[in-house]
Amino acid sequence: MPQPMRIHAIIVAAGAGIRAGGGVPKQYRTVAGMPLLRHAVQRLLGHKAITGATVVINPECRALYDDAVAGLVLPEPVAGGATRQDSVLAGLEALAADPPDIVLVHDAARAFVPAALIDALLAAFEAPAVDGACPALPQVDSLRRGAGGRFSGSVDRDGLWRVQTPQAFRYPALLAAHRRAAPGQTDEVAIALAAGLSVAITPGDERAFKVTEPDDFAKAEAMTVYSSRAASGFDVHKFGPGTHVWLCGVKVPHDHGLIGHSDADAGLHALTDALLGTIAAGDIGDHFPPSDERWRGAASDQFLAHAASLVRERGGLIDHVDVTLICERPKVGPHREAMRARIAEILGLGVDRVSVKATTTEKLGFTGRQEGIAAQAMASVRLPETLTA
Repeated sequence: MPQPMRIHAIIVAAGAGIRAGGGVPKQYRTVAGMPLLRHAVQRLLGHKAITGATVVINPECRALYDDAVAGLVLPEPVAGGATRQDSVLAGLEALAADPPDIVLVHDAARAFVPAALIDALLAAFEAPAVDGACPALPQVDSLRRGAGGRFSGSVDRDGLWRVQTPQAFRYPALLAAHRRAAPGQTDEVAIALAAGLSVAITPGDERAFKVTEPDDFAKAEAMTVYSSRAASGFDVHKFGPGTHVWLCGVKVPHDHGLIGHSDADAGLHALTDALLGTIAAGDIGDHFPPSDERWRGAASDQFLAHAASLVRERGGLIDHVDVTLICERPKVGPHREAMRARIAEILGLGVDRVSVKATTTEKLGFTGRQEGIAAQAMASVRLPETLTA
């Protein structure tokens, strides 16, 4: 049986991206809670036919890049050049030692490419005479020439196309064309045509638009579809010797302490588990195992902050959290507002999104016998769905 084609993507993210504003290159600005670059990488890596991706960056933005792609399986990024053409060639040369069959060259600023566009692009290679393929949309608006603030003539739009990325090519052909290309080429289609290659037109998609101007970020946000998720957490700690307990990040005077590997804050532990549950990321023990001495006596606010960061790394928005403390003593009421404020601070939420309640078990069970404290928590978040395939 013939071996499946190896298909690799080069994502060009070395530009300054200053027209979009925001103080950082546009590929590192966030849309739906994630950097634009991460959206682009996840889109391509998530396609069933694409076997890997290489990102070309400005080395001066290495810290921004590392933050943007944290947790993704990628090779070392390639240093870009002075122009887009130079950057793409650097990416192609980086693959020469282990060349793919097909290479897709993609702009990080086109972060929301639907899978169907890539399917059509790759299907073009079923024709052996095709060296490359490019998604494009027909030009439907009227075109005019103009100068000095006045129109001077018309342009026939028949046969004109708005090209998009990714643009796909047989790797050896594109590498050879790039190596001998004259400077000043705007994309791979221009380089391929200058080299006499055959490039097929495949269907483009408006969702593959290029984020260029500040308003384009609002357009991208408007495309995002969120799904709501909720999860619960529960924790128990036994009383022991001490003069205070930690509850929801607040030190509460008491004639006992709570026994635990960390600071035994049952409220924050339950809430940490609830947030982890919203993204199916296991429980607090998976991330901070009690067998690890680093967490002995540790403040539990860092556990909760970690869970919140995992939610946000997935583009999630924390809508509301709710903690119920179950105990006879100490009394929670006098400390409730401080607890709400502390949780809000840790999670970066408004206090109106944080609820802390207390109840008893009417003298029943271990909490009724004042042997310890239990806590249960709920968290609701919104996670971005893949921007429609």
